[in-house]
Amino acid sequence: MAIYLSYFGLAESPFSGTPDRRFVYLSDRHREGLAHLGYGLREQGGFVQLTGEVGTGKTTLCRYLLEQLPGDVDVALILNPALTAVELLATMCDELRVSYPEGTTSLKTLGAALYRYLLNAHERGRRTVLIIDEAQNLSVGVLEQLRLLTNLETASAKLLQIILIGQPELVQLLARPELRQVAQRVAARYHLRPLSERETRTYVLYRLQVAGQAEQIFEDRALHAIHRFSGGVPRLINILADRALLGAYAVRQHDVTAAVVKRAAREVFGEEPEVAARRPQRWVPIGAAALVVVAMAAGFGIGAVVRRPDRTATASAPAVVAATPAVPPPSAATVSAAVSPAAAASAPAAPGAPLAAPHGSSVRLDAVLADRAVPSDRGTAFAGLYRRWGVTRSAQDAALGCETDRTAELRCLPRRGTWKMLRRLNLPAVLELVLPSGVRYYAVVAALDGERATLEFGSRRFSFSLSELDASWDGAFTVMFRAPRVGAVIGPGARGRDVAWVRQQFAAIDEKPAPANASEVYDDALRARVVVFQRQQLLVADGIVGDETLLRLAARRDPGAPSLSSAGTKS
Repeated sequence: MAIYLSYFGLAESPFSGTPDRRFVYLSDRHREGLAHLGYGLREQGGFVQLTGEVGTGKTTLCRYLLEQLPGDVDVALILNPALTAVELLATMCDELRVSYPEGTTSLKTLGAALYRYLLNAHERGRRTVLIIDEAQNLSVGVLEQLRLLTNLETASAKLLQIILIGQPELVQLLARPELRQVAQRVAARYHLRPLSERETRTYVLYRLQVAGQAEQIFEDRALHAIHRFSGGVPRLINILADRALLGAYAVRQHDVTAAVVKRAAREVFGEEPEVAARRPQRWVPIGAAALVVVAMAAGFGIGAVVRRPDRTATASAPAVVAATPAVPPPSAATVSAAVSPAAAASAPAAPGAPLAAPHGSSVRLDAVLADRAVPSDRGTAFAGLYRRWGVTRSAQDAALGCETDRTAELRCLPRRGTWKMLRRLNLPAVLELVLPSGVRYYAVVAALDGERATLEFGSRRFSFSLSELDASWDGAFTVMFRAPRVGAVIGPGARGRDVAWVRQQFAAIDEKPAPANASEVYDDALRARVVVFQRQQLLVADGIVGDETLLRLAARRDPGAPSLSSAGTKS
């Protein structure tokens, strides 16, 4: 049972891979595929072919079909078709409870037994269906034997209907010249495609409702990310959504955000998932338009993407909105007048030179954000945060998202909190600032000194009072920390090197010799030690090593990490 169920108000696991009939969501594509299967069955004879990529729901559709079959249909189901022709006929006989001489290897004997059974079933008004899953693994010889079985008939009806379910390779297999007679017997074909973005959204929400949660706990952007990373493949949607719920639970978020889904995707797929090849062709012009808008926005020095406030709106295409400044862009002279001499002196610093913090300056936040010469976009902010960790990334690369840097072993931790939380973490962070117009800006908080914060916008640095920033900051921030590539959540029942690493960290904290062969089992004793550490760090004492606990463990052994208490800069 998933550990996050009670936290999200769920009665059962919504994204389990078990074939529970209650969780079956039939999209328009699945219904159309089911209709094709039904048509093929009504034709009474020959083959019906259902293909689709791995995880698109072929087997689920097959199970649904079995439940919908009328009572006068007998079914032989073969799940492992890597058989010889003799083994295939023997398996069919076993499935249909047809008696045959034990140990026989004669195709003629097995075929005769099946023919007698099929004739008897037809006389009793019953139909017989053979369903073969993973049919792309059938050999040419076995497919030819199946064709011969479709020749079993009376004067008015075929006696056997065969449904072949397989991956796209099945189409290529049946296209071979030596199987053209088999291909000619296919009465109905259907290729099951992945879900659209609208269907992906409905799929996720439907399964949550069945599991007992009627509210939408996945943000719209998170649902878009799930579709983007999964390509609309139901099996991948299940895995990714389940991992995202666990990730949100680990960091105590009650809403699953796009950032959580992105981290889950990295953990599920091992690396940043390749999604471009899975995008429908119709996205190409939209993506190109988005790049144009972002480029224009960068030229104006304003944020380009605005979050949609309505979380219940239908997520169809990604909404990219060209934001407009809250006030007309002022001239350089206007901004200079709004900034004290101390602040003005900090603006254009030589490349690589230390930046002087303008403590006591009277610069206004709205004037800085409205200045086109001050970069306040997401990419520039994250590039600045990486720079403080000694990692050089362009604003364009950094704008792609908060990712683990493979060389520096950097992780990102998005949070929503207070200045007090930032002081406790004592790490530079990217702040998300929102003006009354809804436009979003980004800056790096480089230092906290009393009731003032020093913010960096690219190479520009300004000091603001916390009360002024509170009017535009709703608590959203992201910090980075250096840690090895271990799992995002390590808890009771876990096994492996990640657990051994946690034990080694606590040995160092407790000033004990590092165990030569640290246990790789997360037992009750380790959980108790984690709980003590979490209470000392004012964290939720759940005994699970999630991102925030991992951050605190890593920070204690990283003397080279930048901090807010020392306003030094790494360039």
